[in-house]
Amino acid sequence: MPNSANPHAQPIQFFDKLGHLFNHRKGSDHGAIYLIQKRLTYDPAEQQSTTAKLFPDLAPNKPLPVLVRATNGKSKRDDAARAGKEKLSVVVQPHELDAFYARYADVCKAGMAALKPRDKSKKRAKAKKKKAAS
Repeated sequence: MPNSANPHAQPIQFFDKLGHLFNHRKGSDHGAIYLIQKRLTYDPAEQQSTTAKLFPDLAPNKPLPVLVRATNGKSKRDDAARAGKEKLSVVVQPHELDAFYARYADVCKAGMAALKPRDKSKKRAKAKKKKAAS
């Protein structure tokens, strides 16, 4: 359970909330779900050699954890939309990555099946009509 020192969820909670986010999206006509992954870095104040200072990513001292985020993409600009914005995050340690990604893939595949692709036919027809008029 997240606390003030660690605002990130545990993987089990993250998967439950991510599944809920996909299910909530299934019931609406439009919207987006953004999935973001990035490597976390350690405290840059650690002592490093001069080449390591220039390119610290080339030779990390130890395996780095991964931060995985998910959000429903509600706008930050609109106060009404911001109230419905859901943000999830979890930090995955290097030794837990294989198990995490296996479950993450299952949850995403199940959720993606419920999402419908954008209808691009109107956009294509409009572009074709504009091209013919030129």
